[in-house]
Amino acid sequence: MANKHRVLIARRVPPAVEFRALSEFDALVAGRDLDADEMLEAVASHAIQGVLTGPRVRITAAHAAAFPPSLRIIANPTAGFDHMDVAATRAAGVAVTNAPDALSDCTADLAMMLLLNACRRASESAAIMRDGWRRGIGFAENLGLKVSGRTLGIVGMGRIGRAMAARARGFGMRVLYHNRSRLPPELEQGAEYVPSLEALLPRAQILSLHLPGGEAGTLMTRDAFALLPPGAVFINTARGSLVDEDALIDALRSGHLFAAGLDVFRDEPAFDLRFNELPNVFLTPHCASATVETRDAMGFRALDNIAAVLSGQEALDPV
Repeated sequence: MANKHRVLIARRVPPAVEFRALSEFDALVAGRDLDADEMLEAVASHAIQGVLTGPRVRITAAHAAAFPPSLRIIANPTAGFDHMDVAATRAAGVAVTNAPDALSDCTADLAMMLLLNACRRASESAAIMRDGWRRGIGFAENLGLKVSGRTLGIVGMGRIGRAMAARARGFGMRVLYHNRSRLPPELEQGAEYVPSLEALLPRAQILSLHLPGGEAGTLMTRDAFALLPPGAVFINTARGSLVDEDALIDALRSGHLFAAGLDVFRDEPAFDLRFNELPNVFLTPHCASATVETRDAMGFRALDNIAAVLSGQEALDPV
């Protein structure tokens, strides 16, 4: 093992990722999700050079100041990195990477699943079936919304937003988007750019968020929800921190929103249980990337970044 770089796998990973880590590195596999203090202790005691991290490793400036000189890279296997102080980590001479491409398709797939289930009242239909369905559903009962032909507003037209737009086009939807800047025509693929969120919201029959949480703060405030047209549908696979959940719950209870599909929440996993009381919400437990293929690809990309930096090359996905 003397010629192999010392790496800490600080979170539970799929078997294929663990196998590759053990094969290519002198890897210490925690077998569970470490927190930042546990990670730092392991790095110091084992002269770790690279860490494959997880969301429990919430690195603060104090942690970064205590990094031992052996540490050279912290690799996030996800697109997000708002659980750590990136500036302090980089100031300590440690590279930070993420995996922005690996989960785009599966996140867009799940966002589309949420959209379809929210529009077609899947939570209520599933409850009917689980209760035994012994009464016929009337001609005017349990009516959902037709998805095809509807207008989808996308906030954040990066890789995942563009993948979502491609799926929406397959359903014959009109796509509007708001982004920090307009995309070139070849990336727009016919989507219409709207320069401001305030201008987008009143036109979006369905709104889907696809932007990082740390940059925008609370994007969907009470005023923002009020700008959506009556009967709109709200989808979030981005970050729970983007949403004022009190305002969202009120909009769902009042009927201003027809429905919502949510994969992310402000407080995870202890999400606001008031959502469970709302029949017009379809919920999933932050699992957009949870497929065998995608989780393997995410872990492999983190290992690729570690291998590159520890061999003296540039990081593939620097943050």
